Amino acid sequence: MQERTLVLIKPEGVQRHLVGKIISRFEDAGLKIVGMKQVWVDKEFAKKHYTEDIAERRGEKVREQLLNYIIEGPVIAIALEGVNAIENVRKIVGGTEPKSAPPGTIRGDFAHVSFAYADAKNIPVKNIIHASSDEKDAKHEIKLWFNEKELHSYKTIQDFFM
Repeated sequence: MQERTLVLIKPEGVQRHLVGKIISRFEDAGLKIVGMKQVWVDKEFAKKHYTEDIAERRGEKVREQLLNYIIEGPVIAIALEGVNAIENVRKIVGGTEPKSAPPGTIRGDFAHVSFAYADAKNIPVKNIIHASSDEKDAKHEIKLWFNEKELHSYKTIQDFFM
């Protein structure tokens, strides 16, 4: 099933020059970039991304840390398309806690901080990247980050053989 999902390379990933390495993982897996841009997010926009339900699920402190983290620097927003894109992107990205993310995943290879360490230091878990969690989130997030003119359809070599 073809679907779209959102990936954000967070400020630390941009600042550490990991953008190309991260993008290549998605392209190597056969996912198609249908939208991409660099954005410097302000707090009001960040609140639209990290909505109140984050606070309900994970606490207001965590939401505030996420809001502050995403506005630290530029973010690369990417809309990806492919077969089971949401599930496949989440596998490539790895678990939310970098310490627990397996080697070979983006978080497992490029981040290492645990929830416990971040809590002790009162800092956000800098896990490099965001990926939509499910179809509902993907649709909401893509619409938030991209307008229709910024999303493009085209055929890749895989399309000719599928």
